[in-house]
Amino acid sequence: MPELPEVEVIRRGLERFVCGRTIASASVHHPRTVRRHLGGADGFVGALAGRRFEAARRRGKYLWLPLDSGDALLAHLGMSGQLVVVPQDSAAEKHLRARVTFADGGPQLRFVDQRTFGNLMVDPRGATLPALIAHIAPDPLEPCFDDEVFYRALHRRRTGIKRALLDQSLVSGVGNIYADEALWRTRLHWARPTETLTRNEVFVILAAVREVMAAALAVGGTSFDSLYVNVNGESGYFERSLDVYGRAGQPCRRCGTPIRRDPFMNRSAYSCLRCQPRPRRARW
Repeated sequence: MPELPEVEVIRRGLERFVCGRTIASASVHHPRTVRRHLGGADGFVGALAGRRFEAARRRGKYLWLPLDSGDALLAHLGMSGQLVVVPQDSAAEKHLRARVTFADGGPQLRFVDQRTFGNLMVDPRGATLPALIAHIAPDPLEPCFDDEVFYRALHRRRTGIKRALLDQSLVSGVGNIYADEALWRTRLHWARPTETLTRNEVFVILAAVREVMAAALAVGGTSFDSLYVNVNGESGYFERSLDVYGRAGQPCRRCGTPIRRDPFMNRSAYSCLRCQPRPRRARW
């Protein structure tokens, strides 16, 4: 699933190629794509026709494009969703789910989604912040994110640090890949109980999260397969720089100890047991 850096790469592409353009028409090619839109496919199409995209915004893994009507096109990519900008005469993609054409006759915006877990909807009056995601915490790259508030909230939880980093009520946008990478950089085990973390340790974790996300952004995010691409259809290259994620059995780049993979919340957690010793009292 695309995480914050990948979604931010897409946001920047949309800002460059879509913002300021007036929509001529929209079409829906699979009903699941607009399953959250209360008016169904017809209502979705009607809400977009003739409107203009004003900006491209993001919170965590959600994207939204404010419209000149005060509404917003809200998108979640799910496991395999792609927002791509392609010439209008390009052949339809195999898994094309929705299409937006523009009055200027230029490149179209298309939503391609192999697994149909992603979705699009028009959120009424959602230009500033869609109601559907108002409960989600800011992400570490947002100016409004408060490290001290995060530290206090973390200490009220009784859980492991990795589970806390994946909790969108605490911090949004941090997924499995970047949680493992940040914790390796801080030399903290993913099962470390949150209530045992000092203020300084929490701030170091947040700094590592920002650092690894900035590094991923610089190379277009992480692409393990063709399911994540930017709006131009290009893959990201941060996979080549991963220190622990997906490297089970390979030597730690810091100490040479084989990287360990543990089952975690129907996923995996990767760590170096020498650099990141398991706490005596662990939490999942």
